[in-house]
Amino acid sequence: MQEPASREMARKQGERVAARDAAPGGAVQPSRDLLRRLALAAGPPGAEGEVRDIVRDALAGAGSFQYDAHGSIICEARGTTAEPRVVLDCHMDEVAFMVQSIGRDGMLRIIALGGWWTHVLLAQRVQVLTDGGKVHGVITSKPPHFLSTEERARVLDIEQIGVDVGARSADEAAKLGIRLGDPIVPYAEFIPLAGEHLLSCKAFDNRAGVGLMCETLRAFAKLPHPNTLIGVGAVQEEVGCRGARTASAISRPDVAIVLEGTPADDMPPSNEPQAALGRGPQIRFSDPTALSNRRLVRYVEQTAAAIGTQIQLAVRRTGGTNASSIHTHGSGVPTVVIGVPARYIHTHVSIIDWRDYSSALALVIALVERLDAAAVAGFRDYG
Repeated sequence: MQEPASREMARKQGERVAARDAAPGGAVQPSRDLLRRLALAAGPPGAEGEVRDIVRDALAGAGSFQYDAHGSIICEARGTTAEPRVVLDCHMDEVAFMVQSIGRDGMLRIIALGGWWTHVLLAQRVQVLTDGGKVHGVITSKPPHFLSTEERARVLDIEQIGVDVGARSADEAAKLGIRLGDPIVPYAEFIPLAGEHLLSCKAFDNRAGVGLMCETLRAFAKLPHPNTLIGVGAVQEEVGCRGARTASAISRPDVAIVLEGTPADDMPPSNEPQAALGRGPQIRFSDPTALSNRRLVRYVEQTAAAIGTQIQLAVRRTGGTNASSIHTHGSGVPTVVIGVPARYIHTHVSIIDWRDYSSALALVIALVERLDAAAVAGFRDYG
């Protein structure tokens, strides 16, 4: 027999779900244009300003803003209660480069910001972000005509490639405004592939997560929620999850959902994919940097089943996310990673399925509707 308090909680939850379903069009529909603008924006680690501006504009009126000293943006929106504090984390930065030196021949030598496999870089277009604007360039690549048999079989070190901006000397490069320390980002297009469901662009790791965070807070600007909702756009994830650590001092999470563009593994030679396009968002159980709270993972599974959303579970041998910093904040934070599977991340041409993105949004909204004090206490109670 249901207790009176439980009946009251169920009634309030039903009202919240009814309010969502009564919104125009029923379930919240994400904006493809917002995702496009986020993916195309330049956001190398330590210079995420373009992305931050889009986030701030997208969340105008959704909550109050704060910033950590490194540039992470935190948007807080109180619901019907002050607690629990539910953090939706995403990272704004993308894998990129930095000008390490400028040769006498005008070629730029670079270092990596984040994890790159050099094979995906050769002859790709990039943009150098100078104080005066963006300068286009191309990553150097030796034609096959000039390659020895040994060179064809070897993966180049990043020290063996550079960026050609068309300058013929260091002075010409300087006249373009290029200086040591300038960041460099991939240059890409945002294009639909077959059937309009598949989208290709750079930086879906992690502009997919940024988009989901923004869409969720925008939805709850019009809907009640039994918690305080905090959206965090963290900086410098690709170089060590640094922004998540400093932003947590401001967001003070009781529970955290890390939103990511996670690597899909449904291309050859994989035959047991844990992140396939079109099969729904991925729930990451673990990777070498973090173990998701098991109770929270089961709660996410139950919520997905309740709303009819297909999900994929993953146990990863490599990689990491901002969960590595957030779950150890303070006395510990129950944390889970929800990802939009993306093929070919850390390249110029990653691919996601719009249906996975939309399903992830529906799941996150349903979770925020349900994460009240009793639910969150259940993740943390070991007595």
